[in-house]
Amino acid sequence: MTEELVFPKIYDYNEVLESCLAYFNGDELAATTWMNKYAVKNKKGEYLESSPSQMHKRMAVEFGRIEKKYLESEKKIEGLSEYGKNREFLSENAIYELFKDFKYIIPQGSVMSSLGNKNVIASLSNCVVVPPVYDSYGGIFHTDQQLAQLFKRRCGVGVDLSNLRPRGAQVSNSAGTTTGAVSFMDRFSNTTREVAQNGRRGALMLTMDIAHPDIEEFVTIKQDLTKITGANISLRLSDEFMLAVVKDEDFKLRWPIDSKTPTYTKTIKAQELWNTIIKCAHNTAEPGLIFWDRQHYYSTSSIYPGFKNSSTNPCSEIAMQGGDSCRLIAINLYSFVDNPFTDKASFDFDKFYKVVYESQRLMDDLVDLELEAVDKIFNKIMHDKEPNNIKQVEIDTWKLLYKTGKKGRRTGLGFTALADAMAALGKKFDTDEAIAVVDEIMKTKLKGEFDSSIDMAITRGKFEVFNPDIEKFSEFVQMMEAEFPEIYKRMMKYGRRNISISTVAPTGSLSMLAQTSSGIEPVFLLSYKRRRKVNEGDENAKVAYVDDMGDAFEEFEVYHNKLKTWMEITGETDISKSPYKGATAPEIDWVKRVEMQALVQKYTTHSISSTINLAKDVPVDLVGNIYIESWKKGLKGITVYRDGSRSGILVANEENKAKKDGECYAETIFPKRPKRIEAKVVRFQNDYDKWVAVVGLINNRPYEIFTGKLEDAFLLPTWLEEGWVIKNKDENGISRYDFQFADKQGYKVTMEGLSRTFDKEYWNYAKLISGVLRHGMPIPYVVDLINNLNMYDENINTWKNGIARTLKQFVEDGTQAVDKKCPECGDPDGLIYEEGCLKCKNCGHTKCG
Repeated sequence: MTEELVFPKIYDYNEVLESCLAYFNGDELAATTWMNKYAVKNKKGEYLESSPSQMHKRMAVEFGRIEKKYLESEKKIEGLSEYGKNREFLSENAIYELFKDFKYIIPQGSVMSSLGNKNVIASLSNCVVVPPVYDSYGGIFHTDQQLAQLFKRRCGVGVDLSNLRPRGAQVSNSAGTTTGAVSFMDRFSNTTREVAQNGRRGALMLTMDIAHPDIEEFVTIKQDLTKITGANISLRLSDEFMLAVVKDEDFKLRWPIDSKTPTYTKTIKAQELWNTIIKCAHNTAEPGLIFWDRQHYYSTSSIYPGFKNSSTNPCSEIAMQGGDSCRLIAINLYSFVDNPFTDKASFDFDKFYKVVYESQRLMDDLVDLELEAVDKIFNKIMHDKEPNNIKQVEIDTWKLLYKTGKKGRRTGLGFTALADAMAALGKKFDTDEAIAVVDEIMKTKLKGEFDSSIDMAITRGKFEVFNPDIEKFSEFVQMMEAEFPEIYKRMMKYGRRNISISTVAPTGSLSMLAQTSSGIEPVFLLSYKRRRKVNEGDENAKVAYVDDMGDAFEEFEVYHNKLKTWMEITGETDISKSPYKGATAPEIDWVKRVEMQALVQKYTTHSISSTINLAKDVPVDLVGNIYIESWKKGLKGITVYRDGSRSGILVANEENKAKKDGECYAETIFPKRPKRIEAKVVRFQNDYDKWVAVVGLINNRPYEIFTGKLEDAFLLPTWLEEGWVIKNKDENGISRYDFQFADKQGYKVTMEGLSRTFDKEYWNYAKLISGVLRHGMPIPYVVDLINNLNMYDENINTWKNGIARTLKQFVEDGTQAVDKKCPECGDPDGLIYEEGCLKCKNCGHTKCG
C-alpha cells in the first residue's frame, strides 16, 4: 500500500453511491453520510474516494508514517509493561486492519475528513478552548477573531465569559458603564453562524461561572429561542454553590470571580437561583450544567500550572485551559463480543486490552499529525497576501495551540456501541449486571491506555511538565494509587506521554458508519422512519412526498442495525423478546443511568458527553433531582432532555396555564402590546409585483403584520430595514397604527395611518393573521395555515404567498412546537438530544461539532 494508490482516479456520483451501498450492505443513510462528510473530493467537488476502505487506507498511511518515525527509539524494553515488551510493530497494514469496516478503532470527525487529504488545509483537532475573554473591547474583538479563524479550520470551540465585568460596572470609555458579559454573547454566536465549515456552521460553547453577578441573565438568555442561536451555553457550578443549594443557604455572587476582595458582590438565596436554572433546563434543555470542581480536581491535567481548565468544548466532554486542543478516537465495543446474542456470548477482554493499548499509541501519533497540520496552516497563513498586522491574531492563535499541543500531548480516547455490547451480552442496559460488566470493561480500558502512555514515556519521552509531586493533587491519580497500584508506581517512576488521556465524546455520524449505538447512550429507538430533505436539482433522489412548503423528502424505513443482527441470529421477529426491550433511551431508569455514567467517569480523565431523555410530562422537580443526584455521584456534567422541550419563550404566569381535568384546550396568554414596538421591513417580489411587509416584533418574535403591493402602500427609503410600529388614537378615539423610522441622520420620521396605506381587504386578513401570531401559534404552523387558505381571486392568493414568504424569514432553529425539525436535512421529526448535543437521527447533523 503506497500513498500514490490512495487517489487513483476520479469517480462519478453513481459509481460512489453504488460502491458505498455495497460497503454498508444497502444502508443508504450510512452510504450518503460518508459520501457527504468524509469522502475526499477535489476542489471541483469530484470524488477521489469511492468507499470507506480508501479512507481507511489514506489514514493508515499517515499513522504508519509516524509509527516508523519512532521505530528506532522504541527498542528500549527496560520498565515497559509486559505487553509492551512483546508486542509487534504497528505497521501500516496492521493499522488498516484495525480501521477496516469501522470494526475496532474509529478516528473521529476531522481526522476522517482531513487526514491525508491534500485538498484541504484543516486542523485535525475536534475540540479547542480559547483563553477566557479579556475584559476590554479589544479583548472581546480579539476572541471574536480567534473564533472565526478556528471555525474556518473545522474546529469546535469553547470560551468562558466569567472575566467580563458585570452589567452596570464602570468602564473607562465614553459609555461610563458596561452592558455586561451577556451582551457580548450575540457577537460570538453570530460569528459561529457566519463562518462556514465545508457546508456546516461552526460549533461554540459559551460558559460562565455560577458566581458571576450576571449569572441569572446568562441562565435565561436562551429561553427566547431566537437568541444566541449559534452557541450552546453551560454553567460552571462549584461545590460551594451546590452545597448552598442542598443546605438552602445564601450564596455570594462576586466579580472578579477568584478575587479575595471582589469589586462587586451580591448575596442571593442559592435555591432561588437553582430553581430558575432548573426551570430553564426543563423548558429548553439549556443551560447545560458542568460540575466545575469535579472537572478540576478529578483531572490529570487541570491540576498543573498553566493547564487549569477554563471552559469546555461544545459538547462538554473535554475541559481544557485556554489555548489547548484535543483530538478524538473511539473504540467500537460491540466488536469485542464473541458469539453475540447467544447463550455463549462473552467479552474478549484480552483482545480489548491490546486494541486499547494500540489505540493510545495512535492517539499520540495523532498529536504529531496535528502538529504537522498546524505547520501547514502556518505556511498557508504566511503566504496569504494579508499584511502581518491583519493576520497577527491568526498567527498567534495557532502558535499557542502548537505550543500547548506539543507541551501536554492531550488525547481523547473514547468508545462507542456500549448499548449494543450490553445487548449482545444479554444484559439489560440499566441493570446491576450490565453495570458490573461495564466496570470490568472500563478497568481494562484504563490499564491499556495508561500502560501504553507510560511505555511511550519511556520510549518517546514524557509530556514536558510531568511532575510526580503535582500528580498527587489529582483525585484521579489518587484513585489509581488505591486501585491500580502497579500502574501508579510505574507512572510515578517513568511518567506518562500524555497529560490527559480518555473521554467519552458524541459519536453521532461515527455510529451511523459503524452501524452501532452511539457512545455511552442507550439506543434511542428500535425502529423508525427517517426522512431526508432532497436538494433542489438532485436527479438521484427518490421523492416520497412534497410538503406544503414545496420541500421534497425521501423516506427510509429503519430498524436499529444490531436489532436486525439479533433477528438474524435468533430467528426471532418479535421485538419485545429482544435484549433491547425496555432499555431504550425513553424507557431506562434514570437512577441507573446516572450510576452507569458515574462508573464510567471514575475511569475517565476528561469528561463524558451524555443525555438523559425524559417524557414530556415530567415535573420540573424531577429534572432538579437528577442534576443533584448526578453531582452527588461525582459526575462532571450531564444533560437532561425532556421530550418536547425547547418549545419557545417561557410563559410567565404558570397558574394561568393550568388545565381542568378532561379539557382538550387551554387559553394562551399573550404579551400586552406596548404603545411602541420594534418592526422589520421586508421587501419581496410576487410574480411581477413588488411588495412590502411591516412585521411588528415583541421579544424578536412576530406579533403583528401589515403587507401589500408597494405601489399601494406608503413610500419607504430603499435602504430601510427596521423601525417601529406605534399604536395611537385619532381625534375620535379610534385606534390607528403609525410607522416610524430613523433616517440616516438619526431624525425620526413618522408615517401616520398604516391602515389607510394598504388595501382594505389585505388589512382585514392581516388583522386575522396578527391575532394568530400574538396568541403564540408557532410560526411554521402559521405559514402552513396561510398556505392552506383557499382564496377566491389571484390578487388575494398573491397576498397569501407574500405573507407566508415574509413569515418564513422569522422561522429559527428550535422554534418548532416539538423542536424536531432538522435544519440540515429538513426532517420534521429528526432532532433528538443525545450525549449533551442536539442531533438528527436522520442525517447526523449536530449543533456541538
